[in-house]
Amino acid sequence: MSHKAGFVNILGKPNAGKSTLMNRLVGEKLSIVTPKAQTTRHRILGIVTEPDQYQIVFSDTPGYLEAKYGLHKAMMRFVEMAIEDADVILYMIDVTDPSDVESYRTEILQAESKLIVVLNKVDRLTDESLPALIESWKVLAPKSEVIAISAEDGLNTSLLMERIVALLPEGEAYYGPDELTDKSERFLAAEIIREKIYLNYKQEIPYASEVGVDAFKDEGKLLRIEATIYVERATQKGILIGHQGKELKKVGTAARLDMEKFWDKKVYLGLFVKVKDNWRNDDRLLKYFGYKLGS
Repeated sequence: MSHKAGFVNILGKPNAGKSTLMNRLVGEKLSIVTPKAQTTRHRILGIVTEPDQYQIVFSDTPGYLEAKYGLHKAMMRFVEMAIEDADVILYMIDVTDPSDVESYRTEILQAESKLIVVLNKVDRLTDESLPALIESWKVLAPKSEVIAISAEDGLNTSLLMERIVALLPEGEAYYGPDELTDKSERFLAAEIIREKIYLNYKQEIPYASEVGVDAFKDEGKLLRIEATIYVERATQKGILIGHQGKELKKVGTAARLDMEKFWDKKVYLGLFVKVKDNWRNDDRLLKYFGYKLGS
C-alpha cells in the first residue's frame, strides 16, 4: 500500500471541542483546554505517524470570532491559513450550541478540501434527536461525511480516525517519525502557564494576558524556566499577583506540576508580571508572542 500523508485541519467555533479532539487523536496534551472561549490563540500542529503507512499532521485552530483587536486579526489569519492548506477539514459542531456563523460555515463548506462534519458532545443529546441532526447536516454538506462523536470521552473517535486515514492523499511524510509538534518547548511552556491563568481567573484577566518565556534551560535533571505574564493595566497586575503573591504562586505551582509531568523531570519556574498597555494591538509584541500579522 502506498504511503499517505496530509494536513488535517480542525475548524469550528470557540468551545466546539477542537483542542480536546486533537489531544485525543494525537495521544498527548499539546493544546491547552479550558471552559472559556478563545483559549486557543495559535495554530498548533500535532503529528501522528504510523511508520510505512501514513502521517497525519493535525492542526488545532482558534475558534472563529469577530476581530476587535490586532490579536484577534492574527488569530483569524491562522484560521484562514488552515482553510487554505487543508487536505482534509474536520468541521466541528458543538451540538449543544444552536447559534451559527453563516458566512464562516459557508466558507468551510465551499472549500476544496475533503470535509468531515464532526458533531461533538453527542453524549449530551437524547438518542431521539441525534438522527435528525445528522440528516440535517447531510443536507447542508452533501459532499461530506457526518460523524457523531464525544471528544471528551472518546466516543466514535476511532471511527473518525479510520475515515481520516481513508481520505488522506498519497505522499511522503512531512516530519520525522519522532516529531510530535511543530511548536518549540518555549511555546509549550508558555501555553501551560496561560492555561492556568484561564483556569484560575475570571472576567477580563485571561483575555488581557499573554505569556512570554524569557529563559528555557535544560540542565539535565532540571528544567529552568523563567516567564513573564503581560497584562494591560496595573489593576490587572494586582489581581494576577494577589495578596502577598498567593494567586501568582497558585498559577506557578499548577503550571510547574504540569510541566514536570510533560517533560518528565524537575522544573524550576520563575514567574514575573509586567504591564504593557494595549499589547493586543502592539505589532511588535504580537510578533514576539508568535502571531502572524498582515493580510
